[in-house]
Amino acid sequence: MILTKLFNPLVFILILFLKTSIVNFNSIKLLSLSMKLAALFSGGKDSTFALYKAMGEGHEIKYLVTIFPERQDSWMFHYPCVELTKLQADALGIKQIIGKTKGEKEKELDCLRKILSKLKDINGVVSGALASNYQKKRIDKICEELGLESIAPLWQRDQGEILREESSLFDVIITAVSADGFDASWLGRKIDEKTIEDLKRLKERFGINLGFEGGEAESFVLDAPIFKKRIEIKSFEKKWDNKTNSGYIEVKSSRLIKK
Repeated sequence: MILTKLFNPLVFILILFLKTSIVNFNSIKLLSLSMKLAALFSGGKDSTFALYKAMGEGHEIKYLVTIFPERQDSWMFHYPCVELTKLQADALGIKQIIGKTKGEKEKELDCLRKILSKLKDINGVVSGALASNYQKKRIDKICEELGLESIAPLWQRDQGEILREESSLFDVIITAVSADGFDASWLGRKIDEKTIEDLKRLKERFGINLGFEGGEAESFVLDAPIFKKRIEIKSFEKKWDNKTNSGYIEVKSSRLIKK
């Protein structure tokens, strides 16, 4: 009886100790998974969604890295509305580092490599790569060279599903189009359920990529849950080329406003 009375409290204390140790271990494990990242940021739906996902997973975003291409047909980086990423950086409250490139194939990656090599307080890079092996392989290669982790939370996920998530979370517009089936009416259009259904019809008829991975279109996020303020575009002009059946918007006036 005496042994039984002594044993029960000892077992209870041992179990309590083990449970506490497991909880502490898991907490330490979660903390170790948290990284300090630079986000490759174009201001479009996918780079913003990847940023949103990384922040949701507990990673600290130290910098937004944005490359300004001098030509519209850059192989790697967005051109339309890229200047407005400065407003997005302010809305996010994250330091932005801007680099400029002439947009020449392969050479434009040198600018990104140079910027990332100078960031000594990060251990990874997050990007909005969806399905383009051209982009993903080059980002991975630069990260490997610099000893950084390459994180792509959207990689090879269903693009229709991603687009729906983005449209439900963000206020996002189409800033450029360049593919059969599009016309000037698409410029400045908000991506919502109706737009997604219209895009699906274009996919069936013309084979466009829903995630715009083939350069069919570009986008810009005006508001997101991670923005402290939202962007208001007060006026813009549509630039359309009938010969190439392509166009983009040129923002004339914009500002940050309270939500």
